[in-house]
Amino acid sequence: MAEESFQEKTEQATPRRREEARKKGQVARSMELNSFAILFFGLLFLLFTGPAIVRDVTALMRELLSNVTSVSGGADAYIGLLLHLSLRCLLILAPLFAALVTVGIFINAAQVGFSASAEVLQPKLDKLNLANGLKRLLSRRSLVEMVRDVLKLAIIGIVAWFAVKVELDRIMTLTDVEPVGILNVAAWAVFRVAIKVILALLGLALFDYAFQRWDFERSIRMTKQELKEEYKLYEGSPQMRSRVRQVQRELARMRMSKEIPKADVVVTNPTSLAVALKYDSETMSAPTVVAKGARLLADRIKEIARAAGVPIVENKPLARALYASVEIGGFVPADLYKAAAEVLAYVYRLGGKSMAGAGAEVSAEGRAT
Repeated sequence: MAEESFQEKTEQATPRRREEARKKGQVARSMELNSFAILFFGLLFLLFTGPAIVRDVTALMRELLSNVTSVSGGADAYIGLLLHLSLRCLLILAPLFAALVTVGIFINAAQVGFSASAEVLQPKLDKLNLANGLKRLLSRRSLVEMVRDVLKLAIIGIVAWFAVKVELDRIMTLTDVEPVGILNVAAWAVFRVAIKVILALLGLALFDYAFQRWDFERSIRMTKQELKEEYKLYEGSPQMRSRVRQVQRELARMRMSKEIPKADVVVTNPTSLAVALKYDSETMSAPTVVAKGARLLADRIKEIARAAGVPIVENKPLARALYASVEIGGFVPADLYKAAAEVLAYVYRLGGKSMAGAGAEVSAEGRAT
């Protein structure tokens, strides 16, 4: 374990490590991108709904000013009026709030998907550790965030300065325009300034998102030893894997023991390989390998075939090709179909299983062995 602590984290994180980080609330998310999306789409929403909101708020203020002098009943009456007007104001602004919440949810989902973790809300004593706090303060992330915030202020300041300067020069020419017209021009000027500032922040938001992705990938990297431990966790120890393979072989043998008696022929090497074939013209498009084995397993296949009266045919090229290229349950490939068909036809000419004579072994040329 001590040796592991000195290893460099150079390996890409596995899906399991990523899932664990996600459960802890560790995801690659840029708050600058969230802010940009909320500001940008919120401003666009105001562009289309702003006149209606201003009209409703103006009507509300007129109602307040016209009724405030006629309210009777003391402080409770004034409080009731204010609550009523506040509720109406919230209803007027509700579409804007709903749009901002929707944008916030969507931009977060676009970055990290839908994820909720209660672990980030749990109190942790290590956050009160002054040494850890100082370490976080002097970390690479803190340095990047400081540079990002300085750039943010600089970008906002420079872009806003030039944008406001252009708009002020335009507003100064409106000395003869009525106040309502000046307010209208000023509102559009504020909108244009805001759009310029927000679009200028887009580049900063994209940079921050790229940095967050890079820093997240770096933080969840694994050492070679951690990869080995996780591999063992999923795959098990070598002894366990060996035991699993042994059980799988036993299950395969049991399945083959049931399928071999149903085979039409067993093709052999003749000593080291055995492949059992079955063919039903009504249900199969080609002969099927129902069992195969080498050495001791081949002897077992031939033993079961003899006991079941299945013909055993020696054909070295075909046995080798079938054993190497066809899995159990697979069809004989096209390039071997002719050779397999000849063997099956030969067996059928002898009378198949019923006339094979207790599993008599024959060669491909028709000699008994």
